[in-house]
Amino acid sequence: MALPKRFGAVFCLLSLTIGTVHGQSVSIATNDPALTILTGTKEAGGESTTGTYQTPTTTRTLATALSSDLTSIGSNTTSVTVTYLTGTTSATKNSTTSATAAPPKPVNTRPCNGYPEFCDRKYSNITVVGAHNSPFVRPGSAAANQQLDVTTQLNDGIRFLQAQIQWPKNGSVPHFCHSACDLLDAGPITEWLTEVKDWVANHPYDVVTVLLGNGNYSRPEQYVPYIESTGILRYVYTPPKIPMARDDWPTLAEMILTGQRVVMYLDYDTNQTAFPWLMDEFSQIWETPFDPIDQAFPCTVQRPPNLSPEDIRKRMYIMNHNLNVEVSLLGSNILVPAVTQLNVTNGATGFGSMGLAANNCRSDWGYPPSVLNTDYYNLGSYPGSVFEVAAMINNVTYVNGTCCGSVSTAPRVETMGTLVSVGLMWSAFWMLLA
Repeated sequence: MALPKRFGAVFCLLSLTIGTVHGQSVSIATNDPALTILTGTKEAGGESTTGTYQTPTTTRTLATALSSDLTSIGSNTTSVTVTYLTGTTSATKNSTTSATAAPPKPVNTRPCNGYPEFCDRKYSNITVVGAHNSPFVRPGSAAANQQLDVTTQLNDGIRFLQAQIQWPKNGSVPHFCHSACDLLDAGPITEWLTEVKDWVANHPYDVVTVLLGNGNYSRPEQYVPYIESTGILRYVYTPPKIPMARDDWPTLAEMILTGQRVVMYLDYDTNQTAFPWLMDEFSQIWETPFDPIDQAFPCTVQRPPNLSPEDIRKRMYIMNHNLNVEVSLLGSNILVPAVTQLNVTNGATGFGSMGLAANNCRSDWGYPPSVLNTDYYNLGSYPGSVFEVAAMINNVTYVNGTCCGSVSTAPRVETMGTLVSVGLMWSAFWMLLA
């Protein structure tokens, strides 16, 4: 039996488990029709490239991307109501008012991405919570990274969505797959992106970032027709220059009022000359270690490599805070999310917590991360603890509302750690017999 198929069997068995994490239900849908196991992968077009990093030596200015008319929302919704994000005030007139006195400064009360304070902040000066591998939803499965669907993720406050694209064997439509479509297939990219587009269309005061992983290093023009077909380009931000430094970004209010509220990146092999809206990730963002297994979460630069200190500080960065555990199986090592540690990993305080790691990153580099990228964001020291961390880093007051979206209830059998171990042992036994 081929190794990918054996790994597929491992994850199939693991997905039959049911468990709890820190008292929070981790339920498993054993017959989820949205997730199928396919066989093999291919690179559309038959060409294979390597993942290289673009290193721009100059900045190229594009045509003005943001309209100078900041008084209306634009064409985001069928029925548009104009809202001034600078707010309104009322002054009490009295006999002592001077004709030359400065009028009171307007105070905005309309939230942008959940907080009025964010409206006047640059996109690059706000820390958001990210859903690592957002489409890979199979609660309790070792192959999954999230428990709730993308609409629920966005409703709960996620504003950064990351997903890897692959081409299924003999398939003509790109899918979101976990490393390979043998392991977990979350369906065509058009379905997920349409769901994101629909949410954005119904939330005109929110800015969402989408990072697409080019799993097969395909040419961007192979993805663009499928992205366009979802209608999401209606809301996509086109930068005024390439690349965008941290200080170059507009405020959320500017992006909202001009309707350019979806920032879209591709990690490898972009072509911003042809598609300026599909932005190259690594010329504008760097990342801490990917798939981390060190609970100390060092805030070091892993991708792209060999950046100078000057170039580091010109870019935003993603803090990958999704702890993994390495499992050795028949001479091969695989990484699975450390589910039993989520109460610590996604917590606000303590060793290994998101809160401590974010503070360490801010101390190390002099500015905070733009993204707190996490698995199972809805689980933590309490539901919503990851959003408390983001509020703390953003210096705003977190209101502990109802978080997070619910999943279907399921019987609680054992802890995930025990069941993963049992699943691996049965998988190993089965493969030895194969």
